[in-house]
Amino acid sequence: MTAPDPAPDFVRATRRSYDAIGGGYARWTRDELAAKPLERGLLAVFAEHVVTDGGGLPLADVGCGTGRVTGHLHRLGLGVEVFGIDLAPGMLAEARRDHPGLRFEEGSMLGLDLPDGSLGGLLAWYSTIHVPDEELPRAFAEFHRVLAPGAPVQLGFQVGDEPLRLTEALGEEVSLVFHRRQPERVAELLRAAGLEVRAVVRKERDTEGPFPERAPQGFVLARRPRMADGYGGAESG
Repeated sequence: MTAPDPAPDFVRATRRSYDAIGGGYARWTRDELAAKPLERGLLAVFAEHVVTDGGGLPLADVGCGTGRVTGHLHRLGLGVEVFGIDLAPGMLAEARRDHPGLRFEEGSMLGLDLPDGSLGGLLAWYSTIHVPDEELPRAFAEFHRVLAPGAPVQLGFQVGDEPLRLTEALGEEVSLVFHRRQPERVAELLRAAGLEVRAVVRKERDTEGPFPERAPQGFVLARRPRMADGYGGAESG
């Protein structure tokens, strides 16, 4: 008899949904980043912080999906290992097919199978959007735990006050909740988890081009404070 899945209901629903749409999602999003210069710029800034502040430790793309952003970061030639983590085996299969030279692992941001302080950077690019509000502090506490002192974390998400619920996507039945959040609220929760916020960006909704957006987009760059900074961060000047 198969043992019951101990994961929360939202984790199981998200995994099943992305397993169902893995192939179609990979084809649909393959060229999305190429059409979004602002996002590429934000990722480049994040990558620079990984190089300068990450101590040469690996960079994890948590909630990597089909690995398109993992692959983009790898191609930047950062000089550190870039690998992906995702809930859905179906999405990981697409990631491994498209990026055979990179490492992709199954896992959840609520309990990362990584040692304390082992990452030189962590990307959560539109992956915290499926985590309910009450579970977000737990995820951010995990981010703090696995980051090395000084190492950055970059989030991307949709901006809003009400969630979007989908029961169909790419011709498949799904059960997905997209939690839209205000950037300052996300920043506040990161600070509460002991992370130091470095930048908060809001991008207005883009309705043109091949990838029109349903909502404005938010981006927050933070870091685990260095040992001398303490949780509140040190100020100078």
